[in-house]
Amino acid sequence: MARNVQACDAPCPRCFARLQGPCVSASLNIRGIDHPLSKRATPATPEEAALSFLESHLGVSASTMSYRTGYTGEVSKHVYIRQKINGIEVTNAVANVALNKKDKVVAYGSSFIKPKSVASSTPKLSKADAIAKAEAAFSAKYNDWKVSLEYFNKDNGVAALTYLVQVQNDDHWWEVSVDAANGEIVNAVDFVAQASYNVVKYDKQDLTEGFTIEKDPAHTLASPGGWHVVGSTTYNATRGNNLIAYKTSNTGTSEQTSAGLNFLYTHNPDVSPATSPNLDVARVNGFYMANMVHDLTYVYGFTEKAYNFQADNRGNGGAGNDAVNMSIQDGSGTNNANFATPGDGQSGTCRMYIWTYSTPNRDGSISNDVVAHEFMHGVTNRMTGGGTGRCLQTTEAGGMGEGWSDVLAFWTEQKSATPYDWTLAGYVRNSPNGLRTVPYSTNKAVDPHMYSTLKTFTEVHRVGEVWATIVIEAYHALVAKYGFTSDKFNTSSTAGNIVFFHLLIDALAIQPCNPTFVSARDAIIQADVNRYNGVNKCLLWNAFAKRGLGTGASGYNDNSAVPTGC
Repeated sequence: MARNVQACDAPCPRCFARLQGPCVSASLNIRGIDHPLSKRATPATPEEAALSFLESHLGVSASTMSYRTGYTGEVSKHVYIRQKINGIEVTNAVANVALNKKDKVVAYGSSFIKPKSVASSTPKLSKADAIAKAEAAFSAKYNDWKVSLEYFNKDNGVAALTYLVQVQNDDHWWEVSVDAANGEIVNAVDFVAQASYNVVKYDKQDLTEGFTIEKDPAHTLASPGGWHVVGSTTYNATRGNNLIAYKTSNTGTSEQTSAGLNFLYTHNPDVSPATSPNLDVARVNGFYMANMVHDLTYVYGFTEKAYNFQADNRGNGGAGNDAVNMSIQDGSGTNNANFATPGDGQSGTCRMYIWTYSTPNRDGSISNDVVAHEFMHGVTNRMTGGGTGRCLQTTEAGGMGEGWSDVLAFWTEQKSATPYDWTLAGYVRNSPNGLRTVPYSTNKAVDPHMYSTLKTFTEVHRVGEVWATIVIEAYHALVAKYGFTSDKFNTSSTAGNIVFFHLLIDALAIQPCNPTFVSARDAIIQADVNRYNGVNKCLLWNAFAKRGLGTGASGYNDNSAVPTGC
């Protein structure tokens, strides 16, 4: 039997307090095991089977449990049991038992608690007073739903007797746990999804693909508590732990359009970027997309310990105090964007400009490929060389920095396994050809770049085109072999696009300061050994060799050789 125990104290994005208790789950024999009533002459009901199983496996009395609910699916039966103390149910203390068609237990889980002490089961506070406390705390009105008593296990291990009261206002619907002894609010769950943004979704290139309202997009591991929380402070503007998106000064942020962190500005394509509401649209989209890049790269390894950008590192290592300053419609230039990356502990600065190739002009902050490109500079400059920000300084290394940035923009916008020719910044450039000399393509007739192209390409963006072309070959080879998933946050997936991004991020920490194409190639090969035991060795070498970066490549001379056995 495989058994897993973990702390169930992760912050809930819509919770007032932390819900604590030992979280026990178990995967049993694949064919299932008998429960204590299996040999009874009269077959046990799923409820009876679950209660007897939990009693024997958790060592708890049947009198401390009550049936909550259950159902029968196509291949299994599922039963959910609540824990009781003094005959009163415990908030979120639930056990689940799964039985197969032969009534054998195949899995179970439990969040039952073992409190240090238990409050009296007799409330001191009246129900009316509890309702008044909840209404006052959340500026909301009681919705007439039945008020019940439950025990709630507080952070200090005390099981407090609480009233469960529902209150609502125009923006929220709270279920509040009010301590029945003293009126303290010990927990609250908001049934309404918090934080919404009218933006160009992160896997779309620019506004030509349309705006959508994205609700609670913050990743709970990368940005626990959401994007607007810094320590104990919550901001109602485009400011948070990972960055501040502003114009002119860091007080020039966009405010929520309604309570509950809703940022629902509507773009007007007929007026200039600086005209209302387009400035707010730009700040909100820039804030959204930059946070998405933070969260995406975080789950793949660009964490606090790997020198990422955050005001509060929450005790997870790294220097902290370095959230990115994102200047929207920066007045220092046009038709460009840039990202300045000092060492860990100093804030990065991203400047997003207006582009003047069309009338009205266009804003780089609502071109997701431009935002992704810029923020990837922060990732590659921090992860190469140990957080100094100084290790992509040669023309070749700096060029690869441009290439990696193009690759992130490319990677986020892929929606299927089908290859297609991809261009960067076509919207802001007002041209289907975008900013690069050719589209990125696996077809050499479309994208002829080879390692030897570096003999004639000496500007960093042109050098970056060559590196991105080579790396994208590896991407397509991995996707062709392992397939594609649209769930880019699923880092445990074996899909080719996920494997690719693991290797890309892993290799940054492996390669030397100021890497060359050859040493960066070798870092990717080593990253595959480290993570996947080198299973992709030949696939990667063949992809590199296709563009002249084979085993004998040096001095910008092409080589198509691959290791023996490939």
